[in-house]
Formats: sequence, C-alpha cells, structure tokens
Amino acid sequence: MLRISPIARRMADELGIDPRLIRGTGPEGRLTKKDIEAYEKSPKAGSAPAPGAPFTPVTVSREDTTVPLTKLRSAIARRMAESKTTVPHFYITNEIDMGPVVELRKQLNAMLGESGKLSVNDFIVKAAALALRQFPNINAAFNGSSVVRHGHINVGNAVSVEAGLLTVVVRDADAKSLPQISSEVNAMAARARDGKVKSEDVVGSTFTISNLGMYDVDSFVAIINPPDAAILAVGSAREAPVVKDGVLAVGWRMKATISADHRVTDGAEAAQFMQAFKKTLEEPLRLML
Repeated sequence: MLRISPIARRMADELGIDPRLIRGTGPEGRLTKKDIEAYEKSPKAGSAPAPGAPFTPVTVSREDTTVPLTKLRSAIARRMAESKTTVPHFYITNEIDMGPVVELRKQLNAMLGESGKLSVNDFIVKAAALALRQFPNINAAFNGSSVVRHGHINVGNAVSVEAGLLTVVVRDADAKSLPQISSEVNAMAARARDGKVKSEDVVGSTFTISNLGMYDVDSFVAIINPPDAAILAVGSAREAPVVKDGVLAVGWRMKATISADHRVTDGAEAAQFMQAFKKTLEEPLRLML
C-alpha cells in the first residue's frame, strides 16, 4: 500500500507525477512534499518504485476535451435550468421502514417465479400513486393564474440512458397491480435504453419518481420535472441499526425526499403526503387491495 501525505498526493497530481516511482523518506516510507520536490528536480530515469509497489507506467491525458451537447442533453439543460430558476422548490425528507416491503417482495417473487420479478421500485410507484389519490394538489400543475389537478395519476420514472435521462410514464398507476407496473416500467426502460422509445412512453406524467437506490445512494434531492408540481427522490433501501421498543436491532431503512412547487402546495400538505406514502410502504398489504 502506497503511503503518501495529502499535500504530496496533490502535488503529484498537479505535476503529472506517478508517486509510485518515488521512494518515500518519511516514517515507514511515507511520501512527503520534500520527496515530490526532490523528484521533480532530479533525473526521472534513475528513480526506483516505492518498496512493495508494482511498477505500472500510467499515461494520463491532461488535455481539455469539448463534447458537443446532444439534443437530449440540451433539452435536459434547458428544462432543468428553467425549473430551478422559475419554480420555488421546497423539500421534505422521510425515513421509511422497508422491512415489510422486503419481506412481501420476497414472498411475491417466490410465487411469481420466472414470470416477472418485482423490484422495490414497483412498490414505490404504487405507494406514491395511492398517496396521490389522497392529495390531488400534489398530482397537479401550476398554470399561471390557476392550478390544474389532474384526473389521472400518471407516474413518471426517471431512466438513465446514454445521453442523459428520459422519464417513462406508467399511466393510471394507482389502478394497476404491482406486476402490471413492473412489466410496463421494464418494457419502457428497455426501449428507452435501446433508442426505440415510443412517444407515448415519455409524455403525460403528472408526478415523477427519481430512484437512485441501485447506486448505493443514501438520499438526495431532485429538480421538479415541469409541468409536474412535485418529484420524489428515492435512495437505497439498506440494512441499518434501528431502535425498536428500546432495543437496538437491525432493520431495513430507506430515505425519500419530495421536492414540491410552493406555488401549488405547502409544507404541511407535502408532509402529509409523505406520511401517507410512508404508511403504505410500511403496511404494504395496502398495495394489494
């Protein structure tokens, strides 16, 4: 293992020097600022690698690269800048006990077999859709002098594609079963990543979910996808130490953050929506009714 001080590492990066080529003179062979300075002033050919370090020449390009924006990235840049500068965002975060979802998902997937496995995201989509039934002001859009409360609950799911992000839409998600939601999201996401997306896949969302749980993300906040009034940012469901009835135990926890348009809704209403969303996931049999 290479031992190097933070200052020495920064100097090596700035000078384009591979620190493995230098013998450290500090305690236990630690590379110091003086070692980097001495190496920079001396002939490089006679230098030996640090003890125990493999000799692997590293070529690092330090030239700037200009990458033209794709049409998709240009559209994302324009819409997100417009959203962040014109929509007054506010944020509310809840931590959710995902143990019941993890257990129910395990049971349902055992029953479904290879016909179609359910993901945690499928439960999240359905739970959010049911919560939106109770809070139509969240399933809405600002329209200048009025607020449009949508009759349908169409949940958009942000999908990562090569050029950026696309939002695929599950229409009437509150009225669909978990397997239906799973099948639709998987099919639309596959088309999006293969460049075969259909126009009906990506238009008409009334609420959006951005789930980064698969990337080991604790929590984050998302920018509202206009004209939606809100977006839900979801982190990883992970095992964590929790206190139950005064006893320390291991449980499953997930953080979710709603970003909401303050022109359409307020903190108390958004907090109540998050409570309803949380309650449904913590009692997931409600998703089967």
